[in-house]
Amino acid sequence: MNKSSAQSLLILGIILVSINLRTSIASVGPLIPFIREDLGISNGLAGFLTTLSLLTFAVFSLFAPSIGKRLGHGKAIFMGIFFLAIGVVIRVLGGIELLYFGTALTGIGIVIANVLMIPFFKARIPEKIGLMTAILTTGMSLFAAVASGISVPLAVDLGWGWRGSLASWSVLMVLALVAWLPQLKPHQLGNQTKLLPAKNVWKSRLAWQVTLFMGAQSVMYFTMITWLPDMLIARGMSPVRAGISLSYMQLISLIGTFFIPGLLIRLKEQSNVILIVGIGYLIGYGALFIHNELVTFAALTIIGIGSGASLSIAYTLISLRSAEDLTTAKLSGMVQSAGYILAALGPLIFGISMDMFGNWNFLIWFLLIMTLQFLAFGLPAGRDKKIQ
Repeated sequence: MNKSSAQSLLILGIILVSINLRTSIASVGPLIPFIREDLGISNGLAGFLTTLSLLTFAVFSLFAPSIGKRLGHGKAIFMGIFFLAIGVVIRVLGGIELLYFGTALTGIGIVIANVLMIPFFKARIPEKIGLMTAILTTGMSLFAAVASGISVPLAVDLGWGWRGSLASWSVLMVLALVAWLPQLKPHQLGNQTKLLPAKNVWKSRLAWQVTLFMGAQSVMYFTMITWLPDMLIARGMSPVRAGISLSYMQLISLIGTFFIPGLLIRLKEQSNVILIVGIGYLIGYGALFIHNELVTFAALTIIGIGSGASLSIAYTLISLRSAEDLTTAKLSGMVQSAGYILAALGPLIFGISMDMFGNWNFLIWFLLIMTLQFLAFGLPAGRDKKIQ
């Protein structure tokens, strides 16, 4: 196989893996009422499905670099997608026990692939890091929106039920596994610097800045997708329009996810881009204080583009702030572990404050405070430095 064909298969594999990294999570939320009714479980137990995924991500992000080092990144990513597909099937086969077990297995599979994708394509095609990061984040965001939007129609309109709807995503996972087969062959490293030992990212100030930047953007994203519809409904918007608003925010984020990585790679420093996105967040979140539907959609446009840009910035910084392959993998694990821990806590913390005070303005203030953290850690993380 010539180099051009091999690279085309690699890019196809990355596309198919990327579109599977959020579908199994995004497809659950709209189906929770059906799951709750069928299994006779409480809101708390149903809601724990998302929390379980995020906690699984946080824990296994720390082990993913070691798995990649032992098996090789190509084989480890294949194993991750295999676990994901098996988990998606297991969780629809029985009651609450299998539902939780399968969900945990999907989380393990996702996080192994997610953590290792960045160091994988940095090693294989370093000259296309920007494009590959754009493909990865755009595929994740696009199919998260698709999964959120069509899960209920699959369950109701096609009569598949919540089990058939959730299981149907395994088809894309099988396609990803087939497309990834060429990447299981050993890859000859042409650059000896890739063999250098990893830096201790846990003792690096720069690594912590990248990590807490990722945490801030994760908290904002997951808090918004969890609570935005409820806030809009409380303001008088219909549930349908509230759902459309959330889908719109996720779809408009594709502008940021696709175009930002290529821009960042060309810049010596990324701090100015982070500053612009942060200012956009402050304007967007601040506009949500105004109870006007047109203003709300304008605000969600700004927030959505910023959300997509933020995810791409975080993933790109993992590549740019680390020199060695092994350091990139360890930084990716650290960044995503802490990011998902904070992501799990964010919606919970706001939910508790909502129970205590019953004021939706607290959501906006919470997001504005997280924007300040986004800037405080993002600006130094965007400087032209490497982890030492």
